[in-house]
Amino acid sequence: MTSARKHRIARSFNAASGYDGAARVQRIVADRLARRIASASAQSGPRRILEVGCGTGFLTQRLRALFPAAQIVATDIAPDMIRRARAKLGEGPNLAFHVMDAEKPDLDGPFDLICSSMAMQWFSDRQMAMQTLCALLAPDGTMAFTTLCSGSFTQWRGYYAALNIECPMPEHPDPQTLEREWPLSGRGAWTCETIVDMPRSALSFVRELRAIGAGTPRPGHVPASLRHVLEAARRDAVFSANYNVAFGIFRRARHSGVFVTGTDTGVGKTVVSAVLARAWHASYWKPLQSGIADEPADTASVATLAALSPDRLHPPAGVYAASLSPEDAAACEGKVIDPDLIVLPKEDSGRPIVVEGAGGVMVPISAGFLMLDLMERLRLPVVLVARSTLGTINHTLLSLAVLRQRDIPVMGVILNGPDNPYARSAIERHGQVRILAEFPTLDVVSSDTVEQLARMVPDWKEACAFSTGGPAPQGIPESQPCPQG
Repeated sequence: MTSARKHRIARSFNAASGYDGAARVQRIVADRLARRIASASAQSGPRRILEVGCGTGFLTQRLRALFPAAQIVATDIAPDMIRRARAKLGEGPNLAFHVMDAEKPDLDGPFDLICSSMAMQWFSDRQMAMQTLCALLAPDGTMAFTTLCSGSFTQWRGYYAALNIECPMPEHPDPQTLEREWPLSGRGAWTCETIVDMPRSALSFVRELRAIGAGTPRPGHVPASLRHVLEAARRDAVFSANYNVAFGIFRRARHSGVFVTGTDTGVGKTVVSAVLARAWHASYWKPLQSGIADEPADTASVATLAALSPDRLHPPAGVYAASLSPEDAAACEGKVIDPDLIVLPKEDSGRPIVVEGAGGVMVPISAGFLMLDLMERLRLPVVLVARSTLGTINHTLLSLAVLRQRDIPVMGVILNGPDNPYARSAIERHGQVRILAEFPTLDVVSSDTVEQLARMVPDWKEACAFSTGGPAPQGIPESQPCPQG
């Protein structure tokens, strides 16, 4: 959306002095969204709330009543809307108003709840806006939005179609499109309800749209005579306006990525990391890299294999030449690694992040600090990479046991190598874990093979559902039967 169009939208809402009197449907939608937010919220309620497109405060007022202890920041692109909302509701220690374009937020997160009622249809790029706002959500935070969806204003659009005139109203998405546009770092669902409004006439409908500031036409629309449309509308004894409203509740994943570790060195962690980054459209970070004197750095390898752009790569906290544990590799260069400087990068895009460890679970980083301690500090679910060959059951179960002792969630295991149904069955049953994928032995590792393997991995939302730190996942198979004969 051009800045000129955004200015035009803001100007229309600024001029909407009759908003409260004409916005009957908007009031109903805000009330229904508030009820959904209350149902989706934890008993303690959100501590910090961001509302975008607050208008004159229909939803703001309900949020204040629902969560009196929460700090609410109510925003709108139109300064006069903010002024009216402030005059109606006042301000205080728990309620602040702020002029802001929701697609270019200038506030710092995290927020436990980000919500908006009947403003999303004015976004220029819904999907990008959702990603941007999701980056402001706290882990396990909620977004709750309403927007108009396809099929709205059937009777009014029909007059334009009958006259072969382009309707100035924007096209609205169907629920399936909205579902696809949710950020990858969580899960959500849209439901659609129809609210029928009965203005006195089609002319009243037009006037009320203008009164609430909703008269801005779609981009590129060529104005046509409204008189012919209203004449067509007068032939109908009854005029109704159907608002098909989509209600969306999205919850950001508690974990914003995964930590990839192995049962040993050389088990295929880097290839798996590239596959996961490719499959999940994720960013990549190797906190500690050693061994660059003998082979290319893993960051460069993953970038090539997964075709990652520079904005999806985070630089390591430490890089060392010797092919040793990070602790010993750093010591060879007269250095000591400070674990407090290994901080998970901020991922503003809303994408998950794939973090690749060095070696296995018990690899030393510094005195008294192992790779396991880093996993515990980062609190990301673990994907454990293991060989499929003989000996893997013992190594894998030992690694899983250590992770569970620290209450580190495990997303699952990926097996590399020849098909071994006995190893798979034993690891699933005794390790109480999912096998996310089984990758065959690769003669050549390239971006093409990584792309093929990425199709074998569950999508991010499905994989997040696998994460478990305690109870056995459901559906674990029985022991693999021996072959007959």
